Amino acid sequence: MKWTDLTDAAQLGFIDQLSATRPVLIFKHSTRCSISSAALNRLESTWTEADDALGAIFYLDLLRFRSISNAIADRYGVQHESPQVLVIRNGRCIHDASHFGITYAGSKEALRAAGLPE
Repeated sequence: MKWTDLTDAAQLGFIDQLSATRPVLIFKHSTRCSISSAALNRLESTWTEADDALGAIFYLDLLRFRSISNAIADRYGVQHESPQVLVIRNGRCIHDASHFGITYAGSKEALRAAGLPE
């Protein structure tokens, strides 16, 4: 997976702009949580280079950047979870999964569906 680290709340404005032309996936990861590590591993072990073309992929270490996680919850109207995958399109969260609900197939399908013309 070609991650872009999410380290500054100002990047959320960029994500909103980017999401006008392509879907954006945000993976919120707790480095101290075994469930989060398992979800990350499920994505990374099955993700292909071709999947990178489905959208932009951002990674948030929420222990280091909890304030950004809070900003994400406020901005996109979602409850904070850890781990959590969000798909953003046109500045709105259109897919939200957490814990064992995070799957490769579900994340890939959400990106693919978000990339289709309306």
